[in-house]
Amino acid sequence: MDDPIDGRVMCPVCPRACRLAEGQLGACGARRARDGRMVDENYGRVTALALDPIEKKPLARFRPGTRVLSVGSYGCNLRCPFCQNASIACARADDVAWEHVSPAQLVERADDLRERGNIGLAFTYNEPLVGYEFVRDAAALARERGLATVLVSNGCVNPGPLAELAPLLDAANIDLKGFTQDFYDLVGGDLSAVKRTIATLAAQPGCHLEVTTLIIPGLNDTDDEMDAAARWLASLDPAIPYHVTRFFPCHRMADRPATPVATVRRLADVARRHLRHVYVGNC
Repeated sequence: MDDPIDGRVMCPVCPRACRLAEGQLGACGARRARDGRMVDENYGRVTALALDPIEKKPLARFRPGTRVLSVGSYGCNLRCPFCQNASIACARADDVAWEHVSPAQLVERADDLRERGNIGLAFTYNEPLVGYEFVRDAAALARERGLATVLVSNGCVNPGPLAELAPLLDAANIDLKGFTQDFYDLVGGDLSAVKRTIATLAAQPGCHLEVTTLIIPGLNDTDDEMDAAARWLASLDPAIPYHVTRFFPCHRMADRPATPVATVRRLADVARRHLRHVYVGNC
């Protein structure tokens, strides 16, 4: 929203709806109020670039055996104490090295890697949607070149930005971090927004959707919660691939034990009551 409210600008990207004074940085660390407008300050600021197997995103049923050029910036609108990529997701511009890469330059790099099995671009590592304009612009150019666009996201986004981006996506993996609002209160998010994102992408023509849940001991590891999550996903489409993934100690949860493999496998079996394609990760 570009119209100032009480001298402040409201960010339209996610449910946090940060209201920022001139020059102030949003909670995500990537968007700033400038000249009465909300600016995507991390636009084109690339902190990580790697040619990855598509299965690493993780995508189990989208063009298996191929590779994708993975790109990340900095910033995230959640504050997960178990963040796997905290060094960039929790960073600000001055905290991490970055290079400026325009959408056209990024697509050119991706195109040059076709001979190495590259199929396109995957926006990942930090939260791509805090800088959705860059993703949108690069995705549009990628489509012109016949390159795929993959989104790996926490899904905590408002309908407007998602509507701009969704038609340009060929695949997405959305984190369903838990299936209670209490869990999302822990990470500073909104379960209803994430469910809306998943439902939108599940219905988006031409977009292959997969979903991931990181299982953390004592937080989201009950059979009842997994059953509810899988049942809801199946109500959208029982063929949605679902990744049930093992947590390892990291970030602000370095003192918590890794998830027992038996727990991950048990919860995957619970999910299989409702979903056809369930995968375990990090086991």
